[in-house]
Parts: sequence; C-alpha cells; structure tokens
Amino acid sequence: MTHNRYSKTLITGGSRSGKSTYALTLADYFERKVFLATARALDEEMKARIAKHQQERDHTYHTIEEPIDLAKTIDSTGRSQDVILVDCLTVWLGNLQLELSPETMQTKIEALLEILEKPPCHLIFVTNEVGMGIVPEHKLARDFRDQAGLLNQRMANLVDRVVLVVSGIPLEIKNNLKQGSMP
Repeated sequence: MTHNRYSKTLITGGSRSGKSTYALTLADYFERKVFLATARALDEEMKARIAKHQQERDHTYHTIEEPIDLAKTIDSTGRSQDVILVDCLTVWLGNLQLELSPETMQTKIEALLEILEKPPCHLIFVTNEVGMGIVPEHKLARDFRDQAGLLNQRMANLVDRVVLVVSGIPLEIKNNLKQGSMP
C-alpha cells in the first residue's frame, strides 16, 4: 500500500467509551501495524488492564511499550510500518508529569507534535477527554487536566481527523482526509 500522504487521526472520548476498540478497527485496515502502548504495569489492576487490551488485539500487531519517548519511537519504527496506533496520550502525559521536569516534559510534547508535520507512516492516537467533568480538588490533578486539554487541542489542530467516541459510537468531528484514503 503506497500513499503520498500519511493520515493522522486523533480518537478521543471518556473512560470506557470504546476509543481503543474503534482505533483497532481503523488500524486493522493496514497490513504492517504497531500498537505503541504507553501504560506501565505498576500494580495488579494495571497488569490486568494491559492483559485485557493485549487479548483484544490479534497476532498481526507488533506491540512496543514506550512510556516516555513517543516521538523517537514513532520516528524510528514508523518507517517500516503502515500504521502506528498510540494508546494512549493521557497515560503518556501522566508518565511525563510524574517522571520529568516541566521543561523536559514540554520538550517531549513538542517532539511529538513535530512528528505530526512529517509522519513516517499513518498515525492513530487515542486520548481521553478529561475536561468535561468537575474541577479536580488537588493541584496535581488540575495541572494534569489542564495539560491534557492543551495537548488534545494542539493534537486536534495538527491531525487530519478527530473522532469523538461516546458510548461506543464514533462521531467524526473533523475530517480533512482525501476521499478513499482511509476507512
């Protein structure tokens, strides 16, 4: 499959809305595909979640676990792939917030946004919409919500397509793709 231009899709929605399932259906269109997982199995509950997600993918996915260096991994891996599905940006952002200085965190974010200018393959990003609920009580949570909202806005501005998934139903809210370029 050859494309003159690689598509970039952002899939957003609330927790358990069906974002990841929808992202997998888009990625299944491609032959050579990578699932780039950002989560870490730090406790039993997270291990169980990761195992469930792994069972939802078939054997055709090459899985890479990368909690910090998304841009570097996308750039180095994407040249030999048709699509990379990143699940998910909000977990990645949490990793950055907890492990890096604010300056280094911004450098990682800018590097990811820069990849969107010339992607090495088709890209599908999953992210959580975290700004539709109540204002968090704690400063760390408010900072996270604000950072996630800003990242989602910047990503949405740079990608070709944005899909909001609500109760398992995908609602396309932006589509700048050429007809027939991707399902």
